[in-house]
Amino acid sequence: MDPAIFIRRNTAIAAPPLVPEIRLHLATEITPIWQATEETLARAGVPPPFWAFAWTGGQALARFLLDHPEEVAGRAVLDFGAGSGLVAIAAAKAGAARVLAAEIDHFGVAAITANAELNGVSVAVTNADLLDTLDASWEVVTAGDVCYEKPMADRVTPWLAALGSRGNLVLLGDPGRAYLPRTGMIERARYIVATSRELEDRETREAIVWQVLAARR
Repeated sequence: MDPAIFIRRNTAIAAPPLVPEIRLHLATEITPIWQATEETLARAGVPPPFWAFAWTGGQALARFLLDHPEEVAGRAVLDFGAGSGLVAIAAAKAGAARVLAAEIDHFGVAAITANAELNGVSVAVTNADLLDTLDASWEVVTAGDVCYEKPMADRVTPWLAALGSRGNLVLLGDPGRAYLPRTGMIERARYIVATSRELEDRETREAIVWQVLAARR
C-alpha cells in the first residue's frame, strides 16, 4: 500500500498537547492503527506506526526549540529518529537554516513529508541509518524518546556523545525512559506533558530536555 494513502486513511490532523502551534497527521485511536499496520502491512515487514504519535520526549524538544529559537536559528539541524517529524518541524519554524529528518521507516518518511507540508515548512528527509555517522555540517542534533530499548540506547548514546565532542549542540528529549544515560548530560528544560494511558502508564509525564556533553576521553 502507498504510505501516503495509508497515512491519510488512518490518521486525523491534530495538534500535540504541548505544541499547539504544530499540526500533525496523528492516530486518533491507538488500537485501530496498530491493528491496521499489523494486519495489512506485517507481511511487508513494516515496523509499528511510531510516526503516528507525538511522543512525550519529542513534544518537550519541540516546545524547547520554539521557546528558544536562538538555539537553532540560522543553523543546520539533524533530527534523528524523527518519527512524525514534530521536532524537525519545530526546528524549521524556529528559523533553522536547513533541517534534515532521519527516519528509517518508509511510512515515517511519508508522514514527515506530509506533516512538513501541512505546516508550511521545508524539511529534507532521509531513511538512511545515520548512527555512527559524524557529519561536521550538522550544527545541532536532536533526538526525542530514543532510550526506550536497551539495544537502541546502547547505540545512540555513545554516538550522541561523539557528536557533542565535535562541537555539535546535541539535545535529547526524554521522559525518564529506562535506558536513559545517568551521566554526561546537563538539563536544559523540563515540561509536564499530557499523554494517554494507552501510550504511557499515566495521564501526564515529566519530560526533560538534556544537552549531551562531549564524550570523556
